[in-house]
Amino acid sequence: MTASDRNLLPPIVFGGLIAVGLIGAGVAIGGGVINAQTGNRQVTVRGLAERNVTADLAILPLRFTVAGEDLPAVQSQIDADLTRVRSFLTQQGYADDTVTIGRLEVTDTQSQSYAPSPGTPRYVVAQTVTVRTTDVARVAQTERALNDLVRQGVLLDFTPPTYVFTKLNDIRPAMIAEATASARSGAEQFAEDAGAPLGPIRQATQGSFEILAREDVDNEATSLEKRVRVVATVTYQLR
Repeated sequence: MTASDRNLLPPIVFGGLIAVGLIGAGVAIGGGVINAQTGNRQVTVRGLAERNVTADLAILPLRFTVAGEDLPAVQSQIDADLTRVRSFLTQQGYADDTVTIGRLEVTDTQSQSYAPSPGTPRYVVAQTVTVRTTDVARVAQTERALNDLVRQGVLLDFTPPTYVFTKLNDIRPAMIAEATASARSGAEQFAEDAGAPLGPIRQATQGSFEILAREDVDNEATSLEKRVRVVATVTYQLR
């Protein structure tokens, strides 16, 4: 990641806002936050670290169905569609070990507890083929090419691919350090404003890492570009 990919918000914004809240609370209880006689001279601040990342694992399910009155004919058609799907994926450049064939689903609508609507085919057969690969860019291209299968007569029940970021452990230490540095900077600003030197850490809590869609309007699971964030909450002693 380059420095431009790290959207660490200014720590003074977080530290300053919390400091204002603490000062207000101190006034409300008679100066307890900064009154040396209370024995509770401390400040709690939060530091935020954010980083933009790209998913490194993609899972693309291709589910297709065939319906009809004659089960052998329906099964024959689903087998033909499976051949078309596998050929399509080979043309898209996927190795055999990235493609998994799921179990066949067969539904007899006349065996349901409720009466099917008039004109409903008796048999519905579904097959799912799943692609799992680290070549996320290829999956994004394949998603745009699925119309080729539809043109061949494959009735796709389209589900968007799922994109996963699996390398959180690689960036975790640096992000914790950034969040902690952000919190300390806010605490130093508060201490300076309060006229009290900043002392040692009394308590520190790291929040859970969140992986979000980079754009808030998107769904994280289907978003190729993601945003990782963590908040550190640190309590410092004031001297």
